[in-house]
Amino acid sequence: MKRYWLLFSQAVTVLVAAYFVVATLQPSWLQRGMTTTSAGISVIEAPSAPAAQPAAGSFSAAARKAAPAVVSITTSKAVRHPRSNDPWFQFFFGDQGLQAQTGLGSGVIISPEGYILTNNHVVEGADEIEVTLSDSRRARASVIGTDPETDLAVLRIQLDKLPVIVLGDSDQLAVGDQVLAIGNPFGVGQTVTSGIVSALGRSQLGINTFENFIQTDAAINPGNSGGALVDVNGHLMGINTAIYSRSGGSMGIGFAIPVSTARLVLDGIVRDGQVTRGWIGVEPNELSPELAQTFGVRATEGVIITGVLQGGPAAQAGVRPGDVILKVDGKATNTVPQLLTAVAALKPGTPARFELQRGDERLEVSVVAGTRPRQLQMRR
Repeated sequence: MKRYWLLFSQAVTVLVAAYFVVATLQPSWLQRGMTTTSAGISVIEAPSAPAAQPAAGSFSAAARKAAPAVVSITTSKAVRHPRSNDPWFQFFFGDQGLQAQTGLGSGVIISPEGYILTNNHVVEGADEIEVTLSDSRRARASVIGTDPETDLAVLRIQLDKLPVIVLGDSDQLAVGDQVLAIGNPFGVGQTVTSGIVSALGRSQLGINTFENFIQTDAAINPGNSGGALVDVNGHLMGINTAIYSRSGGSMGIGFAIPVSTARLVLDGIVRDGQVTRGWIGVEPNELSPELAQTFGVRATEGVIITGVLQGGPAAQAGVRPGDVILKVDGKATNTVPQLLTAVAALKPGTPARFELQRGDERLEVSVVAGTRPRQLQMRR
């Protein structure tokens, strides 16, 4: 009997010791639902099954779950007065030198390793970035990388026991779903506002190169940029980015980048230092009756190609001006943003199937996408 008791006590001692070692060195392993992305980042994903709905009229549980992972971001950079080189300005006001300019935004902690998602415009050009957590802890943040074409940036801080938001599935959102916007508007402190999903797939707004916004009427104001848009279960659905306003404040039209897009950008930046996108070298336009008549094509849907870069991937595959791209790898492309997104998702160097209409004829071509140059705006 004593031998069995000795074995039992030794086993318990080993298990307790192992638990403390893991809790000290790799606490993220103990967090429920923790998975690893393709870039090796630990994140918490929401279960695929529908979660329990909150009590009627209250979003307090969702706010308590998500708010600790939403941070305030303060930036500073040294700027010179625009007229500092004017001799008359120097005569009257002297040499003003460099002056500190501060900015304010929000961010979302998405990994216990300290990775934070925010907007590129929040941290662009900043000399120093300070992150303030909901528990008042502060830390200097380093910029891991930025992606101006989606207006996203990845920061990192070095702190222990970080609260982490649960990543939801933005592809499952529907118009009318209730959502919460969490951030630090006007620097007043962390604020939660509620609304619904007003529209999905908003594009052609002239905000980013790649646009696929979630539109919401949850109040989003200056300082909310980079904050979280969450569902009623507290799961991250988007990164709040922009508002439509004539007054500078909320008018019930806000835009958030879907978390599905943010994850791709996060993995690309952490793994490769930048986001690698496909590119085929064409000039696409929305299909109109006038363009269809000009190029002699009878298509009623798709995106018409009005220019093809000589020697580019599309030209090498036989794509011509006047062709209408109907599908890319089986995905319908009825608008220019849809085509741009589908092409960007292609893996450079890998053949992809394009369905075209040329005149009255439908055909398929195999296009080997190249790598999209950074800051490329005109050629797709």
